[in-house]
Amino acid sequence: MFRIGPEILVFMIPIVAILGGVFLGALKILKGNSAGGRGESRAEETGLIQDIHHGLQKMEERIEALETILLDVERSRGKSDTE
Repeated sequence: MFRIGPEILVFMIPIVAILGGVFLGALKILKGNSAGGRGESRAEETGLIQDIHHGLQKMEERIEALETILLDVERSRGKSDTE
């Protein structure tokens, strides 16, 4: 069974925090007071959210690659211990 170790938590905690921030930002935009009176246009906000989303997708790909590397190392250790 797969268990979550400290190595994975190091990556997961910031991701959860970032996703929470993006969710709160999106919620604020939907409520209509996202600019806070500064007059930012919706197009700029949409572009910013799209950039954040793209960055999060790239981060997710990197984390998946790191998890794969970590699991491969653990498997190779397990094989070398049994020999």
